[in-house]
Amino acid sequence: MTDTRYPLFLDLAAGLFLLTAIGVLWRQQLSSMIRLFGLQGAALAAIVAILGLHQHSLELILVAVGLGVLRAGVLPWLARRALGDSPGEARETRPVINVAASLLAAAALTFLAYAVTRPLVTLAPSPATTILPAAVAVVLIGFFTLVTRRRALSQVVGFLLLDNGITATAFLATAGVPLIVELGVSFDLLLVVLVLQVLTTRLRTAFGSTDLDELRELHD
Repeated sequence: MTDTRYPLFLDLAAGLFLLTAIGVLWRQQLSSMIRLFGLQGAALAAIVAILGLHQHSLELILVAVGLGVLRAGVLPWLARRALGDSPGEARETRPVINVAASLLAAAALTFLAYAVTRPLVTLAPSPATTILPAAVAVVLIGFFTLVTRRRALSQVVGFLLLDNGITATAFLATAGVPLIVELGVSFDLLLVVLVLQVLTTRLRTAFGSTDLDELRELHD
């Protein structure tokens, strides 16, 4: 990959990576949120693949393929299975913060990410560190999604966005992580999602809903 195309492709992949996170806050249909997460997984795999091609690193390319299979394929498929066929579970109807305010918060978090990472970008300017703020912004947006959504599956998507952001930050800040480390983290993440899928299925069967506020009312 030429030096002129490398930053262009990296910026495009990073832009898609960030926009999909914002799109999750915008959409209320859980199926749309899952599709956006799958698209973000593809963008993350593209970022790692671009880094691998530029560095002529077979290990990074293999990691990119694994990330694409797991985060753009397997995890969205598991999330769709957890969603099930219940019409009442198809939407995030009562988020703690409404859509308009969530989008404003996403903009504020993105500005915060750029402000926080500016010293790192200045310290080691490169095409990879230049898009580091986008990765940190996804971490913040993922955490925001996790704490402001009521449906269990919405919170799972927020957790997965958070993990995608952390993964992208690690690759961009350190120019890649060892293959064995990424494999270990990915298998741990897959195990977490499998457990959460079983948990949401049990919640729906026992209580007819995965709205965590309603479950708190049952406890009270």
